[in-house]
Amino acid sequence: MNKIIFTEEFCQPENLHPFTLTRQMQDIRVGILTIREKWERMLGLSSFDKKEDDYKDLHRSVNIDEVVEDGICYIIHGNLLPTSKLVKAIRRLKDGEFVATPAGNGVAYRVTKNEIIDRHKIKVGNAVTSKDEIKTIQFPWDIFQLNDWAIRRDYELLTARRKSQPVSKTNRVVKPSRVFLDKGARMEHCIINAETGPVYIGKNAEVMEGCMIRGPFAMGEGACLKMGTKAYGATTLGPRCVVGGEIKNAVLFGYSNKAHDGYLGDSVIGEWCNMGAGTTNSNIKNNASDVKIWTPAGELNAGKKCGVMMGDFSRTAVNTAINTGTVIGVSCNVFGSGLTPKYIPNFSWGSEGVKRYEFEKAVADIGDWKELKGQAVSEEENSILKYVFEKW
Repeated sequence: MNKIIFTEEFCQPENLHPFTLTRQMQDIRVGILTIREKWERMLGLSSFDKKEDDYKDLHRSVNIDEVVEDGICYIIHGNLLPTSKLVKAIRRLKDGEFVATPAGNGVAYRVTKNEIIDRHKIKVGNAVTSKDEIKTIQFPWDIFQLNDWAIRRDYELLTARRKSQPVSKTNRVVKPSRVFLDKGARMEHCIINAETGPVYIGKNAEVMEGCMIRGPFAMGEGACLKMGTKAYGATTLGPRCVVGGEIKNAVLFGYSNKAHDGYLGDSVIGEWCNMGAGTTNSNIKNNASDVKIWTPAGELNAGKKCGVMMGDFSRTAVNTAINTGTVIGVSCNVFGSGLTPKYIPNFSWGSEGVKRYEFEKAVADIGDWKELKGQAVSEEENSILKYVFEKW
């Protein structure tokens, strides 16, 4: 059986802190789908993860030499975004060949058992240099900066040869041919402008009355846009997200809430996060200079606009004011007066990073939030959280 095997090797996943603390790079959402979902759909294959001998080796992790016996393995960098031309190039590869960037760096390989020397060594042949731009997610801000591009391509992928559910006449729509409602989606008395980009409303998602949407915009399965929300492109709400107030050029991975008034812009929010009523982030400095972001390797320039990067399972109190270019770690309970610090470490209790969340209390609180959406903390999640708590 042919298959995809994603690898983080040579991709520097630490640069995507805090999102890669709790997931593989290929499970990052950009556009409508995660990177994994894009590749599986475009290549028509199931995917697995190459064992990296770390705490994220979970149920999908495999050793290549153990699974390559019965077919072709396409080994793909976990932060690589697919395009139709890149997929065609990969399909044309011969055994042992790989797709390389113009700089000569391999990003996708075709291997069979004949190329496997041992568990950690693969024999490669010719490099096929891509003449087209190769897009990768290298830093957290790349996620929202590439979201416009990614929504447009995912929209074409998901709606090809499919018919939208009817858009109710109670809505005011500009360019209705670029609005797609999936099965069970509900939208009444809203203003939709798809002239600036496509609008995708996922299965069983709901857009409540009075919402104003400017594409490109996407909602995942079961997501909800509350009454009177102002949503600017390029914005993605992952599965079961709930959003209200004002949002612009932001990506919520899934199961997260920004359910009340307040502004969220040029930001990335992980899974199972909650932003208290009135929480607002700054996305541009008062002097309009470049925004510097904390990373494990030091501060880096993220451009003129950058809001908040919030790791999984983190929450803010009501009326939290989030500083420009803030990084909030995994499982933080953020509260306090004034603007937040630019970096809030994992498992912080409060915004100063001085007091830590007790691990058992943190997991119990996560469980309570997950219960609200009919889920529970899994053994794999508990294992990952324990490692992050102890090591990061």
